[in-house]
Parts: sequence; C-alpha cells; structure tokens
Amino acid sequence: MTPERPQGADATPVRVEPEESGSHPGVPSPREGRGSALYAALDLGTNSCRMLIAQPQGAQFEVTDSFSKTVQLGAGLESSGRLSRTSMARTIQALRICQKKIEKHGVTRMRLVATEACRRARNAREFIRQVRRETGMSLEIISAEEEARLAVVSCAPLVSPRTEQLLVVDIGGGSTELVWIDLSGVPPEDRAKSIMRLRTGFNQKSDLPQARVVDWISVKLGVATLKEQFQDVEDDAARFALMSWFFEENLASFSPYHAQSKREGFQIIGTSGTVTTVAASWLGLKRYDRAKVDGLQMTSTQIDGVIRDYLALGPEGRRTDPRIGRDRHTLIMSGAAILQALMRIWPTERLSVADRGLREGLLYAQMSADGVLDEAP
Repeated sequence: MTPERPQGADATPVRVEPEESGSHPGVPSPREGRGSALYAALDLGTNSCRMLIAQPQGAQFEVTDSFSKTVQLGAGLESSGRLSRTSMARTIQALRICQKKIEKHGVTRMRLVATEACRRARNAREFIRQVRRETGMSLEIISAEEEARLAVVSCAPLVSPRTEQLLVVDIGGGSTELVWIDLSGVPPEDRAKSIMRLRTGFNQKSDLPQARVVDWISVKLGVATLKEQFQDVEDDAARFALMSWFFEENLASFSPYHAQSKREGFQIIGTSGTVTTVAASWLGLKRYDRAKVDGLQMTSTQIDGVIRDYLALGPEGRRTDPRIGRDRHTLIMSGAAILQALMRIWPTERLSVADRGLREGLLYAQMSADGVLDEAP
C-alpha cells in the first residue's frame, strides 16, 4: 500500500511506476469517521524494525497493535557502505509480519519510514524496491531533520510547564539526534503545545507563541555504529571510556555544546532503547513495564550507578541480566557511553525518560494533520 504522508513532509520517496503510486478506491478521507480510523507508523532503523498501529483518542492515541524486532539491517555497513544480503533478507521477513498486521486491521492511513542505515547505504534504493516487490510496502527514506523533528514531537506530553530550555536526545542504532529548543518566549501553559506544532518544521511561521529551535544535529554515531568503531578494543572499561570521549568529540559543532546555561528551567528528555533500558535496570524490572518507565525522572547519580553496575557485570554478566535483555546486551554499553557523555556536558542533574520516539511522532504528525486529535498534547 502507498503510505499517506502529511503535507510538506520532507521524506525522500522511492519512485514507483505510476499504476503503483495512484490512489486506492474505497479509502476513506481523513475526515470520514473522525477519530475512528486506524493509523500505522513503521520505523526501520539500523538495528530494529518497529511498528505501531493506533487509533486517535482525545489528545492522545490508543495502541491497537505493535511489532518490534531486532533485524540488524546496518550490520557491516560501516566497513562496506552497503546493506548485506543477509541483513536485507532478515529485515524483509520482519516487514512481511508488519504487512500482515496492517492488512489484518484494515489500516489505510500510514507512514512507513527508513532512517540512517538506508540514508547511508549505496544500495538502499535497490533494497527499497526489493521490499516493494516482495511485501507490497512502500518505504520512505526520511531526512535526519525530519527524524529529529518527529522525535521531538513525540516527547511533547513530557515537557514541563517550568521548562525554558529543552534538549531532546534520540539515540538510534546508526545516528543520534539532538535538538535544543528555547521555550522562554512561550507561556508555561502553552509550552507542550508549541512543541507539537514543530511537526510542520523547525523554522515555522505562526502568530502563536513559538518554540525556537536554537540548534539541532544528527551525529552519525548510534549504538550500533559507535560499537563498530571500537570493537577491536578488548578491555571492556577502556572501550566504554573511548566511546564516550569519541561521541563527545563529535558534538563540537553543536552550538549549545559551548553554551553556559543555568540549571533552573532546563530539561533533558532522552528517547531510545538505551534510556528505557537504563531506567528499567534502575527500577530493577525483570519484566519491562512501560507505565513505570515512560515519564520517569532519573538523576545523573542514578544513571552513573546503573552504568557502573553494567561495567561490573562485564560482557557475560550483561548477556544474562534479565533487566537488559538478550536483544540489547551487546549494544547497551555504546548507548550508555552516549548517555553518560550527554549528562556530563549539560547543566542538569535529571533526565526525563521517554518510552516514545519516531513511531509516536509519525502517528502524532499524521493525526494532527488530519485534524483527528484534540488540541492539547
């Protein structure tokens, strides 16, 4: 199915034959049955394939079905510059499951996007065409800016009315997006709503009070790509220290890196599997519980304590630790290195944990564009 896209989205769609990209008879318009239509959002990253199917409900949405699988699409990309046949085949198997779920629920409104691995791979276009042939799904390769923007939008409900300076960090498999936003000119009661309005662009024009994007950056280092950079370092602690230092070096061009900011009114929101895993570990959850993790506030001392615990466990201990999980144990230290660098640099002792990200941002953006969400986040 051809995905529906919000007007003005800066995705890079793959060209398809005219008869494949036309309209679908019988697909209702967004306004028909307002609030009753199901929406799908699929995020194909460097490491994982994840999808949500949801229905708008008030100012939020209710998840009807979901899917998440580690596919390692970007395995070996750092050295070869190409997606391997094995990783593409593994990913297509996961996408077939997603397509069956879309068909089962009769979803007609959707965005299915690919991120850093497909932005970088020389054979990404061939892969996208293969996905279309074998699954009928049309994937879009979105820009780093749109990925960052949608991650920010997904975090709008977690923005405090007291926040004047906001840093949203999305640690992915192949890249890490950071967006610094000045909310000081927005009335406290409107700050979360002003974040939601960023779905139309970082340089939006409006008569309403504006959330001002001071700077944003997409660092080409995520949990998978950073790990590959230092896989030849055998000592566990030394590898961790090098990864954290190297990530910080790559932030030099991010203008707020050098800024002197006050602690009061500053908030960092972290969204990624790394952040939620660290939170679940601190809570001692052997079975993950999103309700306990999403929106949790962690201090830098608590985060450092979890990371020290990970280092003390060593590779084998992390592999068998139920709080980390077998899908994440090989990547948790590279993610933790990024997280530690961020908490070291900026003036805050607290991190807001977000179990939300690109998929949720895609859903909010689609539903907001269709006018099926209430105004407040």
